[in-house]
Amino acid sequence: MNIGIDTMGGDFAPLEALRGVKKYLSQNEGNGIQLTLFGDEAAIKEIIAEEQIPEEQVTVVATTQIIGMHEHPTKALKEKTDSSIAVGFQYLAKGKTNAFVSAGNTGAMLVGTLFSIKTIEGILRPVISSIIPKKNGGTGLVLDVGLNADCKPEQLNQFATLGAVYAKHILEIPHPKVGLINVGEEEGKGNILTQGAYPLLKENRNIRFIGNIEGRDLFNDKADIMVCDGFTGNIILKLAESIYDISTAEALNNSYLNRFNFEIYGGTPVLGVEHPVVVGHGISKATAFSNMILVAEKMLQTDVLQKLKEAVQQS
Repeated sequence: MNIGIDTMGGDFAPLEALRGVKKYLSQNEGNGIQLTLFGDEAAIKEIIAEEQIPEEQVTVVATTQIIGMHEHPTKALKEKTDSSIAVGFQYLAKGKTNAFVSAGNTGAMLVGTLFSIKTIEGILRPVISSIIPKKNGGTGLVLDVGLNADCKPEQLNQFATLGAVYAKHILEIPHPKVGLINVGEEEGKGNILTQGAYPLLKENRNIRFIGNIEGRDLFNDKADIMVCDGFTGNIILKLAESIYDISTAEALNNSYLNRFNFEIYGGTPVLGVEHPVVVGHGISKATAFSNMILVAEKMLQTDVLQKLKEAVQQS
């Protein structure tokens, strides 16, 4: 297996990306994973030497351009064909790598995913998810968290199927409970979207649907998979990130609040496409990069994308 890494993406590139590579390799010796590093060849090789990164497990692919964090995604990918993100997707599309990881321009990563690699047959729209720490010590999954701001009921139903498969095989939750994020628990509550999605989720035999959940249920164990449109999900995601920021600013050393640190979970996978793509936070450092690579590795080892494909075809 070969995982591609965009070393030029993120606020601390390429140093923290490569320190993440070093951390991953040191903790996963002998697993047979090869890493392909896209970026400034001279800078990468200098850091490899300084950080004493095992050269036998990495291949450097030189690129000459960088897509900035605030550039227009589509325009940047079109004009900067020799950027680390564009070349990374070229390798993934051609089968030269099996997965791609980046903490670079999120929009460019999503556009690259949608236009460089195929969507799984039957998928209405790919989706991105985010881990939510639960008070019981477990983890939950919210999706969508930003890729699809406007959704149809059929899409939410499919998000639930994708989330349930991912949670079972990657988060190792045997029988994940699926809840629909709404403004009330009773059936019939909510707007046109949630009212339309509820009966579809109720009839979906691929999931364990437990009904509507409210905002107060996000952090308890009522549901493992929490489904919503990307507009709502992105607000939840940013709110969760702010909890850790506040706890850090207030010097609160709390075991639960510490689990809101995004670095623990690495990045967000794009579900519904034929190859693993993991998108990281722009301020990612070594721990986050190491965990992003771990997410991609586990997706490959569990063949979760094939399982997603089978679940969609059965629905």
